Amino acid sequence: MLVYLLIVVNFQSWLDPFIIITALPAAMAGIVLMLFVTHTTLSVPALMGALMCVGVGTANSILVVSFAKDRLLIHGNAVNAALEAGTTRFRPVIMTALAMIIGMVPMALGLGDGGEQNAPLGRAVIGGLFCATVATLVFVPSVFALFHKNSNSSPITELQS
Repeated sequence: MLVYLLIVVNFQSWLDPFIIITALPAAMAGIVLMLFVTHTTLSVPALMGALMCVGVGTANSILVVSFAKDRLLIHGNAVNAALEAGTTRFRPVIMTALAMIIGMVPMALGLGDGGEQNAPLGRAVIGGLFCATVATLVFVPSVFALFHKNSNSSPITELQS
């Protein structure tokens, strides 16, 4: 809720922040699934990993939605804007998520003395970011196109007419 309200202030809109946070339920599902599969209990490090996932997932979704809004102003077609945002921002989103996931693998393995203490953090980040990245690249552009489908007039094309 706090993340949503902060994005509302930043975007000065109620709709676009809602579109942005639609990737977060997938992140939470990924966290729960990864903790369940690895038989890891919910703990403070796992909750810290969840917060990290929320931050990175939100940042990636903001990247996609803000680019889609720019494309919507140019094209005037929400579906084309969403497709272009998903394809153009694919590499930055994947690079951000993979850097975080690969960086957390040694921590998630929990090797070494005391390694099991912070392993839930790494496992939560890996599971959450994997699902949040898929949602950011597939679900968020779809929701954007669905909610902005009535925005078919482009200010740029109206000025040119």
